[in-house]
Amino acid sequence: MISAAQGDALARMVDVVGPEHALADPPAQAAYLHELRGLYTGAAALVLRPKSTAEVSALLSIANGAGIGVVPQGGNTGLVGGQIPKRLGDDDRPQVVLSLSRLNRVRCIDADGGTMIVEAGVTLAQAQTAADNAGRLFPLSLASEDGCQIGGVLATNAGGVGVLAYGNARALALGLEVVTADGRVWEGLRTLKKDNTGYDLRDLFIGSEGTLGVITAAALKLFPRPAETAVAFAALPDLQSVGALFSLAEARAHSGLTAFEFMSAFTLDLVTRHVPGNSMPVKTAAPWYVLIELSSHEAGSHANDRMERLLSEAIARGIVRDATVATSLAQQKALWHLRESASEAQRGEGGSIKHDVSVPVARIAEFVAKANATVERICPDARPVVFGHFGDGNVHYNVTQPAAMDKQTFLELWGKMTGAVHEVIASLDGSISAEHGIGQMKRDDLRRFKSALEIELMQRIKDALDPNGILNPGKVL
Repeated sequence: MISAAQGDALARMVDVVGPEHALADPPAQAAYLHELRGLYTGAAALVLRPKSTAEVSALLSIANGAGIGVVPQGGNTGLVGGQIPKRLGDDDRPQVVLSLSRLNRVRCIDADGGTMIVEAGVTLAQAQTAADNAGRLFPLSLASEDGCQIGGVLATNAGGVGVLAYGNARALALGLEVVTADGRVWEGLRTLKKDNTGYDLRDLFIGSEGTLGVITAAALKLFPRPAETAVAFAALPDLQSVGALFSLAEARAHSGLTAFEFMSAFTLDLVTRHVPGNSMPVKTAAPWYVLIELSSHEAGSHANDRMERLLSEAIARGIVRDATVATSLAQQKALWHLRESASEAQRGEGGSIKHDVSVPVARIAEFVAKANATVERICPDARPVVFGHFGDGNVHYNVTQPAAMDKQTFLELWGKMTGAVHEVIASLDGSISAEHGIGQMKRDDLRRFKSALEIELMQRIKDALDPNGILNPGKVL
């Protein structure tokens, strides 16, 4: 039920953004109320589209005073339901979606200083292009980069394929502008590389999934662009060999190793069958495949020469069965497209139960073996789709339904299967969320696998920064 006071507050919110940016009709709201996979659908009194930090501030001040829940939303590419409001009846208070997409300016770029300041609604691809146009590199790279936005990327501490060399989103942010639950604005857009003055509030808001404050802008790190890159795709006999190749690549390339991605044979099969334009990159079939990228800041085929030497040594040692090295930019893009198609390719096989997890790199093979056995006990003939960022221990362990099984029947196993896989993760000192966050999907499991003290401390932080509980209610905690 919406009280008279809340109804008045909603009307004032409309006045802040203007009627054309306060969406109330269900057809206009639809794109903001469900996520890509259709697992979460919610309801909102309004979808609000502010154009400035000042408008975000005004909206949160009104919401906090009236007890209206606020669900911040970027590009709506999240995979754990963190950006979707809860359904009616799940929470007593009305909720609004706060879309940051109109805060989309690149405020400034300091190429010499290696920084840029962008607003929350700038997409990751736009940020990459802005940096490139200034002769610099913003290295964060995700499959969803055309749609995901900087605010959401930071709110979830996103990872991607560049983490091995450059770190995740947290490592790439120098400062933030954040609107607190009561509408005040923290002006934290510092571009200092060093600032050791008390608690690091920036790191508190990054990864908090909009539950502690609303990120409206960020100061980001920029890097020199590599003079050249070499990309190869290799076939390997087992996961132990993948680990051996990674160790060898680290030893031979050092910081020049900028990506090391892996996928199972079944994953590559799906990618080549279900995504147009993909084809088998090597002649030899194998149980596992690796995509390697080496970079050099010195031109003159240094990266390619190093890649050739690395693969020759790996083949001589029996670590690699077969490999191909891209000889053009187009071939590099084609090899990367194989890896980037992994999520899309699964849709052609029916239902898929997803796990975004991490374990110590040395235990990836152990995790996959134990998880496969666990899945087989729960659902015989289910087909694991295993791929991810081997170099940082992030495994996307997805499970596709048995070929002859009904999709809905399979998806009803989600809770049981995910719980069991997470138990395996816990036994290996891993994490149940490597880069996607907690959102709605993993909220209950967070309490299972975090200690009571960790949960208590997190709740105390939440209560201190959002005492009325208006920010992204029902998420994370």
